[in-house]
Amino acid sequence: MPLAQDQFSQKAMGGTELLKFELVRRMKEIDPNLLDNFQIFVSRVHEPINKDRIVLYWLHDLAEDPAAAEELKNGRWKRFDLLIFVSNWQMQQYIARHNIPWNKCVVMENCINSIEPVVKDYTGKINLIYTPTPHRGLEILVPVFEALQEKYPDKLKLDVFSSFALYGWQERDEMYQELFERCKSNPDIVYHGSQPNETVREALKQAHIFAYPSIWPETSCLCLMEAMSAQLVCVHPNYAALSDTSGGLTSIYQWREDRNEHADTFYTVLENAIRFVSDPNNLVMLNPTTMFSKIYADTRFSWEQRERQWASLLTSLVISKEFITQARVPATDSSMFSIRTH
Repeated sequence: MPLAQDQFSQKAMGGTELLKFELVRRMKEIDPNLLDNFQIFVSRVHEPINKDRIVLYWLHDLAEDPAAAEELKNGRWKRFDLLIFVSNWQMQQYIARHNIPWNKCVVMENCINSIEPVVKDYTGKINLIYTPTPHRGLEILVPVFEALQEKYPDKLKLDVFSSFALYGWQERDEMYQELFERCKSNPDIVYHGSQPNETVREALKQAHIFAYPSIWPETSCLCLMEAMSAQLVCVHPNYAALSDTSGGLTSIYQWREDRNEHADTFYTVLENAIRFVSDPNNLVMLNPTTMFSKIYADTRFSWEQRERQWASLLTSLVISKEFITQARVPATDSSMFSIRTH
């Protein structure tokens, strides 16, 4: 198995897991034997390094993540042939924190399967949606939504797809139970918990606004990519890799350390998005606006493009290894070319 095993993600079906399984599937379709040359660690290193293979460390977490820091500290990054990152922001954080040479790194941006275009209905309630895990901003979204509910009665609906069950960590949901119950008791909020990605993607097709007051430094954001692909007006801060992911095509605002200030700013920007979506005069330009961000997301973060980049990278690493191995074999043929020194 080219993907090294780790004990934490065996039951998980989050973004990282979807990416790594899709990568294996696509690479095997291109060349069934290509991945046999590699040992690929994904975020965690929980098995011995196989020196007979090309060893890659595909990092999805933050540079300060304890597990990653342990594997890279004091020059331990030298054990890997190449470090692969999911965004330029993340890579530069690792380089600065762990003193890693740039030539030891490469960025393979996260990617998605695009969501087919749909014609959205803007005549009824405005549908908001939140799909990240609860610790990333749900505690800001819920009270802000409740405040907007009072101002726009019977006009808003919020779908919440959020639970650590996605990673098999149900115990981490306990600290958010009060927040979940708050969602369930609100007639305009539908709490879905953790659902398969296909279910979330179908819900995105019916939604109008992706409401994400992020308080977590994303290294990349598949939720935002899918929301853009589904033609949503996306409201989020310029925190960590979100600015890079969005390409400046979203309703992006200045992040605030203070949670109350953050909530105030988010309220204002989210209300503007609600007014924009609900104004019939804007419907003529709404679809072209969101379609442009869709084209951007579907092009930049397309699996079809990324699979070619992965195949090119992996093939070049195999060729490079073969070349180096052959160069180390002592010459026995006297007719072999040699450099003259006199």
